[in-house]
Amino acid sequence: MKILLLGANGQLGRSFMEDGGLAARGELVPASRDGVLWNGERGEIGDLSASLTPLLARVRPDVIVNTAAYTAVDRAEQEEALATRINGEAVGELGAWAAAHGALVLHYSTDYVFDGMATTPYPVDAPTGPLGAYGRSKLAGEQALRASGADYLILRTAWVYAPHGHNFLRTMLRLGAEREELRVVADQQGAPTSTALIVRASLAALDRCFSEPAARTRLLGTHHLVASGHTSWHGFACAIFEEAHARGLLARAPRVLPIATADYPTPARRPAWSVLDNADFQRKVGMALPDWRAGLSDVMDRIAG
Repeated sequence: MKILLLGANGQLGRSFMEDGGLAARGELVPASRDGVLWNGERGEIGDLSASLTPLLARVRPDVIVNTAAYTAVDRAEQEEALATRINGEAVGELGAWAAAHGALVLHYSTDYVFDGMATTPYPVDAPTGPLGAYGRSKLAGEQALRASGADYLILRTAWVYAPHGHNFLRTMLRLGAEREELRVVADQQGAPTSTALIVRASLAALDRCFSEPAARTRLLGTHHLVASGHTSWHGFACAIFEEAHARGLLARAPRVLPIATADYPTPARRPAWSVLDNADFQRKVGMALPDWRAGLSDVMDRIAG
């Protein structure tokens, strides 16, 4: 089995490469904008004619794992066409190629496809209603992949972080070392989800697809892949500082003051409620998705080690 990993230099792609699970399951071809970090292929997902289409023709993968995305949520408000090309149109092209060649597409989406007005976890089939350009672009990708006729897994995730890359955890660790007091939004709720959990769960889903034909039919489609439980950004920050101080990563934990979203205006509106119902994924894949605190502890152990 040949596996093409798009976005290998990104936050999630790097976690796939470091984990090694994809390479253990077949011939892995990593691809990124420059092709440098993992000595892989050059593949720019937004450049359909000059880069992506020739890459697919050259590699001819059986599985396409698409971790490449436009993720600059605020900048997308001024660059919606670019965000839609990368997150929407290119995903449709992946699907069209996969449908013509019998490949499976594993694609990642986001809580931003919802409007954040719910008060209970969003089921997979809840009505979508993006608040901004980024969410619209990701929803366009979902719709294009479903319409392509390809076999696909769309895994929606949220509040993603890792020991590397640009994410909330790394920002908090940096600011916590510099300041005695921080102000963090407390009226947005979600489930912080580590890339390590996303990788493990993705591999489990792929294993079910390729080892159990009957299970594959039931599993194909859209799922919510997030840690269990939920908290606010303020609660996440407090937990980060508690874990970091306990491991000696911070000499002292800063004070963290809760603020409202209105006190921290951004160009793009964020969903107030980003809690996704992951029960269906757990049942169909046969894998428990632990509480978000467990994932945070594991990542902090890795950073400390």
